[in-house]
Amino acid sequence: MNRLRIPRGMGLPLFLVAGGSLLLGAGARPNPPSNQGELPLAIARIYWEYNSSANDLGVHVFLDGEDWKRMKIVNPNGSRIFQVNGSGAYAMLGMTELFFEGAEPSLDEVPLDELLALFPEGEYEFEGVTVDGGEIEGTADLTHAIPAGPAVSALVGANDLLVISWDPVTDPPPGFPDRPIEIVGYQVIVGSFQVTVPGSATSVTVSPEFVGSLGSGTHPFEVLAIDAGGSQSITEGTFTL
Repeated sequence: MNRLRIPRGMGLPLFLVAGGSLLLGAGARPNPPSNQGELPLAIARIYWEYNSSANDLGVHVFLDGEDWKRMKIVNPNGSRIFQVNGSGAYAMLGMTELFFEGAEPSLDEVPLDELLALFPEGEYEFEGVTVDGGEIEGTADLTHAIPAGPAVSALVGANDLLVISWDPVTDPPPGFPDRPIEIVGYQVIVGSFQVTVPGSATSVTVSPEFVGSLGSGTHPFEVLAIDAGGSQSITEGTFTL
């Protein structure tokens, strides 16, 4: 199921090449390179996503900065865990935003402790080079405070009024690291409908106009719980029209 944590259009097409690096495809933004020397990334995020319905877990990354042609991520132990290089037009004109989802192995197959050890808690460094040879950098903290998936329900009332509800999330999933959980928001996704509400909310009403456009049958939805540390959990559900 498509999970839209980052608005569409903020990602770039990626093609895996040897050595764990990435080569980006066509579609460069035709802005001239700037000569600003060392720059900070406007956004640097690295966070866990836990799917409680599928019992899988992975690490996602989002960054945003102006006109870079090379970027790497270094973990708290000093090891490079990711690198992306632009070539051709991207090496000349640069790139800005990048979002990718790491593989999400099932915890039934990969032990949780082994997976967490691959991405230790602490500060991750984002280090890049701009098209004019300057540096662009950022840092982000990765925490093992991972929220449990919310218990969800959906009720279709008269005139196609859909209410999606959930119980507040206050703890990690059973067996996960015992870290304080502070939910700052919930995100509800139904097809192309997506909304994020404050952490105090426990339901979202979906408009009859949108629900009426879905047609009869069974439809999936997702509710995400987003922790203050950035990690998030998903629970999947369905409703029938």
